[in-house]
Amino acid sequence: MFIIIIGIVVIVVGLVVSKNESPLKAYGNTIKLVGILVVLAGALYASVKQIEPGDVGVQKLFGKVNNNILESGLNVINPLVEVVTFDVRTQNYTMSGVQDEGNKMGDDAIRVLSADGLEVVIDLTVLYKVIPNEAPRILKEIGTDYRNTIVRPICRTKIRDNAVYYDAVALYSTKRDEFQARIFKSIEDDFKSRGLILEQLLVRNITLPESVKAAIESKINAEQDAQKMTFVLQKATQEAERLRVEAQGIADYQKILSTGLSDRQLQYEMIKAIATSPNAKLIIMDSKKGSPIIVDGK
Repeated sequence: MFIIIIGIVVIVVGLVVSKNESPLKAYGNTIKLVGILVVLAGALYASVKQIEPGDVGVQKLFGKVNNNILESGLNVINPLVEVVTFDVRTQNYTMSGVQDEGNKMGDDAIRVLSADGLEVVIDLTVLYKVIPNEAPRILKEIGTDYRNTIVRPICRTKIRDNAVYYDAVALYSTKRDEFQARIFKSIEDDFKSRGLILEQLLVRNITLPESVKAAIESKINAEQDAQKMTFVLQKATQEAERLRVEAQGIADYQKILSTGLSDRQLQYEMIKAIATSPNAKLIIMDSKKGSPIIVDGK
């Protein structure tokens, strides 16, 4: 378009020069011819538009939007048309409380109130993309800054609307996946009605108030202490059972010795004990008393 305007200016200059009595009058026709060539070159250049891979083009002429999109590659168009490109690949928008991590500088985390009235801070990443055929409608109804017009406000609003159904601790632990699925469905419907596809919703971090975190840590420590005490009691019980069985065995053995052994058995056990001693000895059996007489060999 800029080249065409330059060509028109050159043609006008050529017309002016050819009408005036000046030394340049002889070059008037040449100047007009150059202007015409510039206009033709500009029109030819403006009639071909290259759309990059992953983009689509929307044609706009004097405020009117053409509903036919331009696919990636070379496209022949009206040279007066302005082409607005839309990225139809997967895009992400991050809202985080960490400096320089989100799309906006500073703390951009989402602060919500839970069912129990506590403030919970949520970091969120949204993965989405533009529906190619909806690009002309987006340009007419929303414009090119759909991130700040649609993506950001809808996500923040839907998260606040759904967080009130959950307690703070439940959001942090047991109900986290359920909460994520719930807000995904809610945001997905709104995005689709505005020409966007919600691909994934990532609840990256949930920060609880310090008082709640301290209570959770205290509860975890108490549970760990209880588990440790249970282990100690189980071990003491097992040891007491072992000692009881051992004592019962000794008692049973002593009972057997006191009631079930004959004199000959006692004599045999005595001889057996003496015989296994490493000291040299001489054993003489007393046939009358039935007891051995031990004589030290040394």
